Amino acid sequence: MPVVEPSPPAASSVGEGPETSIEDPILRVDRLSLWYGDSQALDSISLRIPPRRITAFIGPSGCGKSTLLRCFNRLNDLVDGVRTEGSIGFEGGDIFDPRLEVNSLRKQIGMVFQKSNPFPKSIYENIAYGLRIHGVRKKSEVDEAVERSLQGAALWDEVKDRLGESALGMSGGQQQRLCIARAIAVEPEVILLDEPCSALDPIATARIEELMQQLKDRYTLVIVTHNMQQASRVSDLTAFMYLGRMIEYGKTEKLFLNPMRKQTEDYITGRFG
Repeated sequence: MPVVEPSPPAASSVGEGPETSIEDPILRVDRLSLWYGDSQALDSISLRIPPRRITAFIGPSGCGKSTLLRCFNRLNDLVDGVRTEGSIGFEGGDIFDPRLEVNSLRKQIGMVFQKSNPFPKSIYENIAYGLRIHGVRKKSEVDEAVERSLQGAALWDEVKDRLGESALGMSGGQQQRLCIARAIAVEPEVILLDEPCSALDPIATARIEELMQQLKDRYTLVIVTHNMQQASRVSDLTAFMYLGRMIEYGKTEKLFLNPMRKQTEDYITGRFG
């Protein structure tokens, strides 16, 4: 099939849709733009993310979806030459407020990366490490939190008899669930997942997707995925991004079955991307 290049984004990407109509959002993005040096990666993004739902960001490589995700816990701060405009509201304040304690923000907004990155420590210590950093010292409390976190990540029954073994000996899917357990151990409000299944086989992917559905009863999940089928299966809302702009954002079923924008339809049907 020939590649069809889409037309440039419209000046207003969504209009009065879910990006402004969601009541009591946990994350509130207003006219967010971001530059890496002279290169603009995000262009005037506005959206509202509801609590205890799964919101997916889709779009072609380089469209800005991972950059946007990393704004929520300010991981982009670690890149030289980054500059932002606009705001992200969370817990009644702006996460870009210079008075904000970034480590506290990252405790409340956890991150799971594309490639599982367990520490070269035991399964137990992978969970306990973050707890101790955040002040949990009593062994009985650490033990309880480790078990609770592994239960929450649907991993406890598989590893309870080998907590002292290296996490590096786990399968890829188990390592990714361990990273999710590590994220939820400190009891965040939001979990960010950057293409968490891209390196996993279909069986491990299904386990992670099932886990995400369970986790949304307690946490807000925001996921970046290149897999549109995955977005349609797991998310409640989906945002389609292109060239650093939010083209369309709404309920997942409606966006996939009846998109408002031709660009969205072209991407979903495989005409470009």
